[in-house]
Amino acid sequence: MSDLTQLLRRDLPASIVVFLIAIPLSLGIAAASGAPLLAGLVAAVVGGIVAGALGGAPLQVSGPAAGLTVIVAGAVADFGFAGTAAIVAVAGLIQILLGTSRMGRAALALSPAVVHGMLAGIGLVIAVSQIHVLLGGSPQSSAWQNLRDLPAQIATHHGVAALLGGLTVAILIIWPRVVKISLLPAALVAVVSMTALAAAIGADVERVNLPDEPLANLIRPAWPDAPLREIAVAAITIALVASVESLLSAVAVDRMHDGPRASLNRELVGQGAANTISGLLGGLPVTGVIVRSSTNVAAGARTRASAIMHGLWIAAFVLLFAGLLETIPMAVLAAVLIVVGLRLVSLAQIKTYARHRELPTYLVTALGVVFTDLLTGVALGMITAAVMILWRLTRCEIRRVQQADGEWLVTITGTLAFVESARLIRELGALPKAAKVDVELHLDYLDHGAFETIRDWQESYERSGGRVRIREVHDSWFSQATSGRLGGGKRTPRLVGSWSRWQGMDHQRRDAMAAGIAEFERSVAPMVRPHLADLARDGQSPEQLFITCADSRLVPNLITASGPGDLFCVRNVGNIVPRHGAADSSAGAAIEYAVDVLGVSTITVCGHSGCGAVRALMSDAAGKGSALGDWLALSGVRFTDSSDEEQCCTDNVMQQLANLRTYPTVRAAEAAGRLRLTGLFFDLAEARMYEVDPDLGARPMAVRPPSTQSGSPENSEDDRLTGAAA
Repeated sequence: MSDLTQLLRRDLPASIVVFLIAIPLSLGIAAASGAPLLAGLVAAVVGGIVAGALGGAPLQVSGPAAGLTVIVAGAVADFGFAGTAAIVAVAGLIQILLGTSRMGRAALALSPAVVHGMLAGIGLVIAVSQIHVLLGGSPQSSAWQNLRDLPAQIATHHGVAALLGGLTVAILIIWPRVVKISLLPAALVAVVSMTALAAAIGADVERVNLPDEPLANLIRPAWPDAPLREIAVAAITIALVASVESLLSAVAVDRMHDGPRASLNRELVGQGAANTISGLLGGLPVTGVIVRSSTNVAAGARTRASAIMHGLWIAAFVLLFAGLLETIPMAVLAAVLIVVGLRLVSLAQIKTYARHRELPTYLVTALGVVFTDLLTGVALGMITAAVMILWRLTRCEIRRVQQADGEWLVTITGTLAFVESARLIRELGALPKAAKVDVELHLDYLDHGAFETIRDWQESYERSGGRVRIREVHDSWFSQATSGRLGGGKRTPRLVGSWSRWQGMDHQRRDAMAAGIAEFERSVAPMVRPHLADLARDGQSPEQLFITCADSRLVPNLITASGPGDLFCVRNVGNIVPRHGAADSSAGAAIEYAVDVLGVSTITVCGHSGCGAVRALMSDAAGKGSALGDWLALSGVRFTDSSDEEQCCTDNVMQQLANLRTYPTVRAAEAAGRLRLTGLFFDLAEARMYEVDPDLGARPMAVRPPSTQSGSPENSEDDRLTGAAA
């Protein structure tokens, strides 16, 4: 009964919303691909029903995608549509083979910069070609020709079709900013309103043309009359691009909900089955589509029933109301595709890749797709990504600083290989003669050529009266090379090295804090400086507010393996959250700032074993009227059994979660689905984190990876994979 209620309350409305979006997009993608319009609707039906039922991402919606438009258009031009349909069926078989071979993980190994650059290039190709259709012309065979002819196309006389298309673009841009009703998506509103306007004014424009009997007019696939090599290249291209797009979409959808994680290998099999059936029925290639999938999640879908039903609605509409579809002006569909294509060029992604220094890969891929073809563009992008990796692997940072006593400090950080020898000689040669020089090596690799360069410079510099001291931080590459053991391996893990230095400090002879700061500036700062510079420039955007105890044994970034910019922390005695309106407003100010200004998606309250504040509450040791006693009173904790310290610690965490919900801003964000509250308990002796689960009482529950929570053993590997990718 509960399943039926969920189906009616959640999945049914969501399926209607997705159905309303899918109709115009499927028609437009078919038109842009040079395929029969019915082929787009066939792919939408098969993608919804077959991929929805068999796929491994329950909330993903599949159908014809803009990302395959350029590939399909090329295949139609080379092989005809009947031949293309046969190739689509073969591509589906390849996907099934990839899925059964458990190759889902391999598809995600492609650089996201290449994938998003490819989609951006495809989006530009679609937009440039469809502008010609909107303006009353015909698209050319290449993006370069479309760009070349665009000024002349703009300068010519434009009729009613161009007006309808321009109004459609305006509605698609303005509607989502003004109206937030999910049952009225912008694409549906634009197509329906412009179709009605065209009918009202009796516009003589080109409209959608569908066969009178759709089932009788399905195009049968035919084996192309072309060399086998060309057919194989086309099938493999469709299979790989469709697979990568589907898996990336599945991973992105996983981030949008808290339901079951995607099984990537099963998703490949489901997508392959859908493509094989779509090709045999004369449909376009099918892939997971992020636009429809994100709409599905936002509309409240909970199971795969939503995707399946959306396919059924499309089939029923085509069979019963095809005449309504034939009233849609083609210029309106072209306008929808222009906006869809331009949205594939994401400014947010461009900024992200610029921050992470991957923008060259993105741009080379996108421009390569636009000005050559898809395969060449992707190949150029992959080559650029490989070159960028090699460049980073062989780059090092060399800094020369004159100390207050006149000595010089040269810091070399990163990978030092022979290709950097010329630059290294130039930097070291700029040092003044006969000075005292400290050379600090923070290296993760040193090859023999670079070692010879440093050693030769050292000998030459010392012969001319200078003094050189070479000191290695963390690793011992130079020492190994000196003793003839270069390549023997690292001795001290980088992440542990700086901590280990505190263990050996003589606190009687040395100021530990000053020593730690000096060690940070020498060994850690060079590694984190680029990241901190980005945070200083762009500001913080943590996803989590982490409320924990001020206990010195608890180090939030250490136990969560996080870094600068990841956690917005509040630390106090006992990880206490005073109720809203309490005398102390410090914690409340941090909570409101985190939720309203920073927009965190999670608030975590983390307690720990051996908490002195909890012990004080258990024994009522903090006297009333003292600052500590007044503070602990704000916790609101009432222990029913004060003999179990661990129970009391977890009770305290749950009480603070309840206190959090007294804040209006927290309640509002949680009700809107923008915020999640979690409780954790850290066992100091075990160095292990537990989750505090209210459903199990006040007992801690071990945090498990997603794979152990899956209902199906076959999904475990893919669940871990999806979590890592997300």
